[in-house]
Amino acid sequence: MEMYPNKNSQGPKMVRLNRITSDPTVMNGQPCIRSMRLTVRRVLEALATYPDREEFRAEYPELEDEDIRQALAYAAANLDDQVLELSDAS
Repeated sequence: MEMYPNKNSQGPKMVRLNRITSDPTVMNGQPCIRSMRLTVRRVLEALATYPDREEFRAEYPELEDEDIRQALAYAAANLDDQVLELSDAS
């Protein structure tokens, strides 16, 4: 059971990520969903690729809502809080 800080306006809170696993013998130790050969990174990429959630579910029927929530929480917890300047699109 891994815990990651979740920063919010009410102070830090720990988030339980019991569906995110890392095993050196599975996908070279990359964080995976429930020890499946499905990495957190792949789930995030797929979420970005399939804007229609039904298409996403058809492609990845093994994923449960909690798997997706924890993949997003894991990614958010691992982002640095630096402010990056973005170029103006105009």
